[in-house]
Amino acid sequence: GYFPSFSAAWRISGEKFLRDVSWINDLKLRAGWGQTGNQAGLGEYGWMQQYSTNYYDWTLTENAQAVPTVGGRSNIKNEDLTWETSSQTNVGLDFALLNNRLSLSLDYYYKYTEDMLMSVPLPSPYPNITRNDGEMSNQGFEITLSSVNIAKKDFNWSTDLNVSINRNKVEKLNLKQVYYYATTSDATNDNVVRMTPGHSLSKFWGYVSKGVDPETGDLVYEDRNGDGEITPLDKTWIGNANPKFTFGMTNNFSWKGLNLNILITGSYGNDIFNASRIETEGMASANNQTTTVLRRWRIPGQQTDVFRSDNPSWNVKNSTYWVEDGSYLRLKNLTVGYTLPTHITRKIGLSHLRVYVTAENLFTCTGYSGYDPEVSFWNRLIPGLDYTNYPRARSVFFGFSIKY
Repeated sequence: GYFPSFSAAWRISGEKFLRDVSWINDLKLRAGWGQTGNQAGLGEYGWMQQYSTNYYDWTLTENAQAVPTVGGRSNIKNEDLTWETSSQTNVGLDFALLNNRLSLSLDYYYKYTEDMLMSVPLPSPYPNITRNDGEMSNQGFEITLSSVNIAKKDFNWSTDLNVSINRNKVEKLNLKQVYYYATTSDATNDNVVRMTPGHSLSKFWGYVSKGVDPETGDLVYEDRNGDGEITPLDKTWIGNANPKFTFGMTNNFSWKGLNLNILITGSYGNDIFNASRIETEGMASANNQTTTVLRRWRIPGQQTDVFRSDNPSWNVKNSTYWVEDGSYLRLKNLTVGYTLPTHITRKIGLSHLRVYVTAENLFTCTGYSGYDPEVSFWNRLIPGLDYTNYPRARSVFFGFSIKY
C-alpha cells in the first residue's frame, strides 16, 4: 500500500501584529491531510480458500476404520483483498494564554474510508466472504482545554478537559445495499443491527414496543403499516449506539510531597441494546432470571411492565423494550501518592521514594441497568450491544517507586 500525508502550520503569534499582545503566548493555525491503511479484523490467510478438518481419535474402537475427511469451506477465496484506506483532513487552532496558564486546542476533522473490510454473508451453504465492500465517512470536532488553576510553592492544581463529537455515516455499499448483523439471542433469533447507506454504523433495527397488554400479559408492538398484523414490515430504527459526545477530565493536585490524580470519563446520548436482559428477564428458558421477573404479569387486568412467563418466547422480539440510554459518568482512575522528603530518603541510601495507591473504575453514575455501560461486544463496526459482556473490574493497586 501507499499512504502519503502532509501537514503545515502558521504560528500567528510570531507575526509583527501580535508581538505586543502580552496575554497571547502562542497562537497557531495548522492543517493536514493524510492516508492510513487498515487490516484490523482480517484473519490470517483471509484471502485464501480454507476448509475445516474432521479429526478422529484412532485409539477408540468405533473410529478404527474411520477415514480422515475434509469438512466444509470455512472461508471463500478472495485474491482481490486490499487495504482498507482512510483519507483524513484536519484543521486545528491552538491557543496559549495568560503566561501559558490556559491552553486551548480546537480541531475539526473529516475522515473518508474506502474499501471497507467487511464479512459479507453469502447464500447457504456457502460461508461468509471477506471483501472490500463499502465506503464510510466520519467527521467531528474535538476540544482540549488545559489550565493551571493554582500554582504556588506548596500547592498546585491543574485541569485537562477534552470533549469529542463524531458523526458517522455509511456512504456506499457495493454487493448489497442492506446488511443485517448481530443475532442477539436464541429467544429472538433475529438480527438487531441494520447497515445501509445514509445511516450511521450500529443503528438498531426492530419493533416499537407499546408495553404489556393487561388482559393477555403479552408484549404489544406497534403496527406501523396498519395491516392488522405484526410482521417484519413493521420494523424500524429503534436506537443508535453512537453518542452525541464523549468527554474526559483529569485533575492533578499536589501539596508538598502529597499528590492526587483524578480521571473522569463519560459519554452522552448513546443507546445500548441490552440483549443480556433477554436471557435474564425473557423467561424463555430454564436459565436463572433476575428479580425483575417478580413483577411479571399474572392475572388479567394487572398493570405491569414485565410480560407473562408461560411460554412467551414467541412474543419476545428485538424491540425498544430492550433499548436503554447508555450515557454514563465514570470515575475511571484515582491515584493518591506520597513522595518522602529527601532528608529522610538520604538516610536510608535512596534518592527518591514514592508510595501510592490507585483505584480504577471506582464509581459509575448511569441509568443503564446492565453491569457496565462501556460495552462493545461484536466488533469495531458494531458497538453498543450488551450480550453477557464481562464488566470492567473495580481494581485497587498499591505500589512504590525507588531511585538510588
